Amino acid sequence: MAPAPVRSRYVDALIREFEMLAPRVPLPLTSVFFGGGTPSLLTADEWERLLEGLTGAFQLADQAEVTVEVNPGTLNERKLTVWADHGVNRLSFGAQTFNDHLLRTIGRSHDAAATGDAVRLARAAGFTRINLDLMFGLPGQTVRDVEAAVRTVVSWDVPHISAYWLKVEPGTPFARWLDRGLIALPGEDAEAEMYEAIRTMLGDAGYKHYEISNFARPGQEARHNLAYWRNEPYLAAGVAAHGLVHGERYVNLRPLPDYFAAIESGRLPVAETHPLTVREALEDTVILGLRLAEGVAYGRFEARHGVSLQTAFGPVVTELLERGWLEPTGDGVRIPGRLWPVANVVFERFLDASPAD
Repeated sequence: MAPAPVRSRYVDALIREFEMLAPRVPLPLTSVFFGGGTPSLLTADEWERLLEGLTGAFQLADQAEVTVEVNPGTLNERKLTVWADHGVNRLSFGAQTFNDHLLRTIGRSHDAAATGDAVRLARAAGFTRINLDLMFGLPGQTVRDVEAAVRTVVSWDVPHISAYWLKVEPGTPFARWLDRGLIALPGEDAEAEMYEAIRTMLGDAGYKHYEISNFARPGQEARHNLAYWRNEPYLAAGVAAHGLVHGERYVNLRPLPDYFAAIESGRLPVAETHPLTVREALEDTVILGLRLAEGVAYGRFEARHGVSLQTAFGPVVTELLERGWLEPTGDGVRIPGRLWPVANVVFERFLDASPAD
């Protein structure tokens, strides 16, 4: 955990960044997501200052979704009270697994019991919109481990569940351990079985599988993440944050001293910008939209880009429909649920497939 003076300075910098970003927002914010790293490490007082800074800079829409990502081991009643009093209405807990050995293997600081305690505390404080993140494909994980985790979250009746494959990034300790043979992953066949077990068990329990990795009770879908998958614009603040506004992607500075220096000199801490080409924008809308059960709607696509989906990707769409890799929805197309485990194969067909420059 960062020293108190560093955390305080970071909260000050975030509030100043909010103030600099606010003029770029013509409408009230419909969702806010505090994530990346472990934002719940901030103290209750730091959170109070940060949330007051947010609402001082931005106007929030009525019923705006405000989410905080929480490590279960960092929760206490005081933080819950501050969040509830300052507009936070959704919590996302990084449970990952309920096997303590696996939690230690992936370097998590909490144990399985801490997640259950955190959910109970959150509910006692009045929070009803709760997400639990699960991971599968972990070193040494079995299908039984995954099934046990799903039974646990179903028994708690949380309204939203995310289930992600472990992704091993180059240069990480996991990658080095794999290269040295110190750990072994379950393998593609076992991971496919795990994913199918999750889908089946949550479907049987009444959850809607509305995105490749996300499941929700009716009406409990994550509105903030839906904005990403529908390729809508979003602001980002903080170290190494990524945003998309006015057709331009940007990423903030990663080194904390550089971030502080930019903010304290009155500059937005942007490290890189990338104006999207027409082709990139078309591809993003299709590929992100096909992650959703609703798929890509013809009308929304044309309203966004000024061209029809057929004009942008006609030959690819026709081919994939004929192969059964896409299916019609009435007002658009989507990937059939049976192909979600291999959706990347479908996504790849859209890359460089548009005639747009």
